[in-house]
Amino acid sequence: MTAAEAVERIVGALKEIDGLRPATPVSPETTWLPVDWDGMAVDLSAEVVQVRLIATRLPIPPLLDRAAEAVRPVLAGTEWAEARLRLVVTDLDGAAFAGDPRHTNG
Repeated sequence: MTAAEAVERIVGALKEIDGLRPATPVSPETTWLPVDWDGMAVDLSAEVVQVRLIATRLPIPPLLDRAAEAVRPVLAGTEWAEARLRLVVTDLDGAAFAGDPRHTNG
């Protein structure tokens, strides 16, 4: 599996996790460039596979557990199988607070 294929499969696996999305440097709707924006959230090395994410729901720890469970099988049998998986939440979408009664006005 090539690095590009691994990134594509990682992003695909993460799309199944409701509450997380890849952290991209720009919204795909704001540019005409044909770039894999979601793939820019993934860095692969022999030591560490790092994925930057935006959380759209709370609580975050169970979301990260599900993300790890989704990504690990993608890496199995690849040159990144033994790499440490680092899932980094870089931002919290305001929608995450919509369902949390601790964050309402009133």
